[in-house]
Amino acid sequence: MRVRQFELRLLAVGLTVLWAVGGGIVLIAYRPGGPVDLLVGVAASLPLLVSVASVVWPPLVRSNRGSAGVFWLGLLAGLLLVPSIAGVAAQVIQGGTEPLLPSFEATYSWAVALLATSLFAGLGISRHVIAEAGLGRRRLSVAVGFAVVATSLIGGTFAGVSGADNAALDNMPAPNSRFGPAGVGPNASGPALSVPANCRSSIASPVTAHLDLDLSANVDSSAVGTVSLSGNRSGSDVSWSAQVVRSDLFGQYSTVRVGSRAWTSSPQGTWHVVNPATVDTQTIDLTVLSNALDVDNRATAEDWGLEYVEGARARHCRVAVDGATFAASFPQVAWLVGTAPLQTWRGELDFWVFSDNEVGMVSGSVNGDAEAILPHGLLATVRVKLTATERDLPVTISPPRI
Repeated sequence: MRVRQFELRLLAVGLTVLWAVGGGIVLIAYRPGGPVDLLVGVAASLPLLVSVASVVWPPLVRSNRGSAGVFWLGLLAGLLLVPSIAGVAAQVIQGGTEPLLPSFEATYSWAVALLATSLFAGLGISRHVIAEAGLGRRRLSVAVGFAVVATSLIGGTFAGVSGADNAALDNMPAPNSRFGPAGVGPNASGPALSVPANCRSSIASPVTAHLDLDLSANVDSSAVGTVSLSGNRSGSDVSWSAQVVRSDLFGQYSTVRVGSRAWTSSPQGTWHVVNPATVDTQTIDLTVLSNALDVDNRATAEDWGLEYVEGARARHCRVAVDGATFAASFPQVAWLVGTAPLQTWRGELDFWVFSDNEVGMVSGSVNGDAEAILPHGLLATVRVKLTATERDLPVTISPPRI
């Protein structure tokens, strides 16, 4: 019995540490600029009260089966907490300007983790309150009741404070943003912004855009190479340069198309006239829109709620992609993976639809068999981030100086 009690108390300590990390990140680093940012952090730390209770009064079940079930309950809570903490940390790194409870997809793991932690703690509290033996069903009823009440109170408080903070942000003036329309909410003086379209709606193609594309590849823990591309697009005219770094490839590649003429250059620095049709897949953001983000592929897109990207309101969406779709969307990946077949690779892309109904940012990764890239490698991963900023502003694409 003492061994079981020690194991469950140790698990309770692990849960407490995880809740402390998640709440601490929000309390210390989450500052989107709302009037109750600090209260959001305090509300995010409330689950600590429940997890600490499970350390003081660890649950203890006499039967082997019941003890195993309680252990798996606590382990489930911890496993669900890890992706929630990772999501919050990533949000803070990206700027921390989105609501912490943007959508069901983004919050269900946190809510289930809180419920599991509350039930885990409730089993210990009920044993402390009802000390008599032979009242297992009554203890279980008390534990379930505690879990429901604690989850409702803490979850409701957190959702209410986070929602109030986000509502206040909607009514605060936002500076001009390179990512899209920025203004104020409907209850303040100034231009009101429309709500970004949902993830499955038709997406508009920007007339012009400044483009930045970053690709990186690694095999297991070894870096393979990087691609850093920057340029501009106006309609089907495009001009960009890419720095490619790989163990056997280093230099700058460039592409320019103006009307019915097109040119490319290699690291040797010489421009070559090419058939414009050969650069049809080199329009960067339009290439992504016509492949990974076409209507059919977005039919099952996940909605991760509304966010603010450098002051511009956007809807965060996520879509699954296979390797072939990824390669068609980002043909520059060939500089990193060569002729490796990507058909069996799998991954996902996050994309942000702004108030002008245009995509301003895409980020994600795919991975798969690494044998064709490094003979002794197991898993290869390619990560990508694309930004299309200053969209629909006047841009001039000029022929290269040959």
